Amino acid sequence: MVDLAYVIAGSEATGGAGLQVDLKTFQQLGVYGVGTATCIVSFDPKNNWGHRFFPVPAEVIADQIEAATSAHDLDVVKIGMLGTPATIDVVAEGLGKSSWRHVVLDPVLICKGQEAGAALDTDNALRQQILPHATVITPNLFEAQTLSGMDAIESIEDLTEAARRIHDLGPRYVVAKGGVELPGDEAVDVLFDGETVTLLSAPKVGNERVSGAGCTLAAAITAELAKGTEVAEAVKAAKDFVTNGIKGRVSAHTPFDTVWQGA
Repeated sequence: MVDLAYVIAGSEATGGAGLQVDLKTFQQLGVYGVGTATCIVSFDPKNNWGHRFFPVPAEVIADQIEAATSAHDLDVVKIGMLGTPATIDVVAEGLGKSSWRHVVLDPVLICKGQEAGAALDTDNALRQQILPHATVITPNLFEAQTLSGMDAIESIEDLTEAARRIHDLGPRYVVAKGGVELPGDEAVDVLFDGETVTLLSAPKVGNERVSGAGCTLAAAITAELAKGTEVAEAVKAAKDFVTNGIKGRVSAHTPFDTVWQGA
């Protein structure tokens, strides 16, 4: 029997993030991927590779969710970039119509192509409507600081406190990612389940962020959960998968490298 995983996320045209990365990760980890596109992001090579953001109409997202959930018995889903309050409304409604064994939320709070006020509305809607559904949430340092309401995260202790505060918002597990942005030679993530704090660390691979790392981590967790892996082990396996993908990174004409899921 084939294990299934579902993703609701944005499309990113260069292949380095979003839905493209999620489906590649699912395939690499032996899981059949089903995807719904929420928005289209395309970097602008004529404007310093800035983001161009186009939301998919809410009714089209609803149609995709209906088709995916009718065609397959889906019970594990990753939520990636949603982008607008209208999208969050329709995704929350879609989630509420099915019974989910696991929901993995990669809380993409801000797209650089959005106006600041619209981004804040999106952040608030995500926090209220999607976050409480999450089995696992995987905020990066900026997202962890925003969701926790902390002024700064500058140490593993700060990151742990952020994970505790985010857990209070409703998710069962928090994976707060330090990545390359915390000081030290190790890329440290904090896993908090409401009681136990587990530190996951791996040697940093360079000092620059690699596009698609966050998408890949959340998608790898989703794939492992779809196969029946327990959450803590799924997170550890995903961390190893991403570290290998960063080591095998793909270079392009962009000013950033991307994770290679086949590494």
